[in-house]
Amino acid sequence: MLDMELIRKDREAVATALAKRLDPAEVNRALDEIQRLDQERRALIGEIDADRQRRKAEARAYAEAKRAGREPEVVAPEAGRKQLSELESELDEVQARLRTAMSELPNLPADDVVAGGKEANRVVKTFGTAPVIEKVRDHVELSRMLGLVDHERGVKLGGSGFWMYTGMGARLEWALLNFLIDENVKAGYEFLLPPHLLLDTAGFAAGQFPKFYDDVYHLDRESAPRGQFLLPTSETAILGAYQDEILDTTALPLKRFAYTPCYRREAAGSHSDERGTVRGHQFNKVEIFQFTLPEQADAALEEMVTHAEGLVEKLGLHYQRSLLSAGDASASMRKTLDIEVWMPSMDKYKEVSSVSWAGDYQARRAAIRYREPGSKQTRFVHTLNGSSLATSRLFPAILEQCQQPDGSVLVPEVLRDRLGDDRLTP
Repeated sequence: MLDMELIRKDREAVATALAKRLDPAEVNRALDEIQRLDQERRALIGEIDADRQRRKAEARAYAEAKRAGREPEVVAPEAGRKQLSELESELDEVQARLRTAMSELPNLPADDVVAGGKEANRVVKTFGTAPVIEKVRDHVELSRMLGLVDHERGVKLGGSGFWMYTGMGARLEWALLNFLIDENVKAGYEFLLPPHLLLDTAGFAAGQFPKFYDDVYHLDRESAPRGQFLLPTSETAILGAYQDEILDTTALPLKRFAYTPCYRREAAGSHSDERGTVRGHQFNKVEIFQFTLPEQADAALEEMVTHAEGLVEKLGLHYQRSLLSAGDASASMRKTLDIEVWMPSMDKYKEVSSVSWAGDYQARRAAIRYREPGSKQTRFVHTLNGSSLATSRLFPAILEQCQQPDGSVLVPEVLRDRLGDDRLTP
């Protein structure tokens, strides 16, 4: 969530930043309601405090009169308790409404993030050049020719939007995952294998709920009364694992990574941009994550982007880095940089990694803090996450960029020992 104190002190700056993502009229309506609820909350707290002070004063006067041998003034305690109970109930209701209103606000985009949608994204780096391929075969055709992916049996098993890796395809997918795991360990990230089923509190903490509640697979309330869902990304799990904790300042930045399948309800389309393994309901991804002090965040973001790009470079793939506009980035993030690989059959780039800085937005929702040495006061950490990488996009990029005229595909050098071959052949 955003800092309520910031809204009170500098509403205009908050409104200007949010207008990069939302209609200004919508922003002002939301802030009007939040400030109205905040004022009502503070007024109720004042009333409750005053009522408690009055009751304490009456209790002291009663005790003093008894000690002095005077007849104490009779107070109607039931009426006082009823009034206090009603005020506390009203406060609970107002605080719940304020929390809901605050939770629906997106994060404030960073100063260098511009307004707009995909059309406003800006390419800031390009690596290598697009391979020249005389007759381009797309990844679906290549995976069938080479016996790497069985799309039909995947649909038979899971329905539309699912596939099954087979033979050398399964080995290539596993080689990619092990390569990414090894590289992340070398980079100083600690490996986690989290549960795939998470409580709803983890989805709220990450900023995915309530807005994107319907984008994930939920268990029914009868079998999961506390609310559980299949994780859409291990970012949700890594963040959720540290909810309600005070982290040791000397341990920051805290670097973690996880491998999980990711489960999403978004459907794959029939257009060539969405075919094959490019988009589906289940895919594999390795995710890196950092918890940092506020002053460490800039360096952490650059480190994570450079690391993710290094993985793509070691695979020998042509890619570009893009700074996303406010409207195209996740609502929870202040800044996002996408790493996009070239897909020859589409004549365009597809994202294999999004590296994002959330500021303290997620930490506020998850109550993840740190305490300066010698201080009693805690502050919220900053969180950053990034795909490292999404293999369902790497897989087709390797097939297409490394394809040969005879229909074979050269295996990237860093994977050859893992596969025991330098070429995939029909």
